[in-house]
Amino acid sequence: MRKYSAVVFDLGMVLVPFDYNIMVQRLVEVEPGLGDHFIDSYKSNYQTHRDFERGDISENDFVNMMLNVLDHKIDSGTFKRFYSEIFTFNQNVIDLLPVIKKNYRLFLLSNTNAIHQNYGWKDFSFIQHFEKLILSHEVGAVKPEEKIYRAVEAASGLPSEEHIFIDDIKEYAEAAIKLGWDGIHFIGYDDLVVNLKSKGILNSV
Repeated sequence: MRKYSAVVFDLGMVLVPFDYNIMVQRLVEVEPGLGDHFIDSYKSNYQTHRDFERGDISENDFVNMMLNVLDHKIDSGTFKRFYSEIFTFNQNVIDLLPVIKKNYRLFLLSNTNAIHQNYGWKDFSFIQHFEKLILSHEVGAVKPEEKIYRAVEAASGLPSEEHIFIDDIKEYAEAAIKLGWDGIHFIGYDDLVVNLKSKGILNSV
């Protein structure tokens, strides 16, 4: 059986589902139509959000861009709060972390941004289980770019083949596999447990 030393988790939709509709509803309460306007802008200017995740745009510049989109109907602090309070918890997946940690090193690999980290993660106590957080805006790269996976390897000091990556986006798991890792496309807790058991990472849950 293949030897694994590091289990690498994605954050969004694996450990913490997120829903921008929560933000949309809050914007609608500020002014009817404001939420839909924001989402339309988000979709048509997705590269801006991607660049923010990569760290190519500063937090201040990004916030100013978004406030312009929203015609300054809310202030900076309110935007950061609305933008970040979109997360819930996959508690059953989170509960696997201390179990896996008994025998494997845990790393977090996420396309994220400074606002979500600083304003949205305050209740993410499970972060303590990870040895190192490899975050796109700190590394200067986003999945599926090779650089961000290599940043995990630099942190772990382990050979590529001893890493396994769990991500809800199939393309990102496949990118890891192309670099010599193993990968699991996350579609739900039960399927994840089956996969981890088949690879000898989980004995019983």
